[in-house]
Amino acid sequence: MSKYGMSGLLSLCLLAGPVLAGEPMSAQEFDDYTRGKTLFYGQGGASYGAERYMSNRRVQWSFLDGQCKEGEWYEEGGQICFIYEDNPDDPQCWTFSEKGSGLIARFQNLPGTTELYEAGDMGQEMICLGPEIGV
Repeated sequence: MSKYGMSGLLSLCLLAGPVLAGEPMSAQEFDDYTRGKTLFYGQGGASYGAERYMSNRRVQWSFLDGQCKEGEWYEEGGQICFIYEDNPDDPQCWTFSEKGSGLIARFQNLPGTTELYEAGDMGQEMICLGPEIGV
């Protein structure tokens, strides 16, 4: 291991920018890879958010701000589409491919606008605070 340790290596990987990835994953491959995990995503060397993948294609997304959204995913036309409780009529569709270091996610609603990568440990936790009570 280098004198910078694992965190230095992770930082270098995060700053590397877009990476080449393989073929888009099928729904079954995506489910097998994600089910039961919480994945952290980064963009441009910074944390972007995290998602918990549960059974029956249920998910919980957070921008790591303490607010979480419940949702589910489905496959449509080779894309993995997510519907969340706060906007059930606007699916967010992505293609996911696997690279040696994790997943690469490309937003398909506006191709070329957002590419995320599985970031591993970004020094943050996915915490979901309860609903705000009172005034």
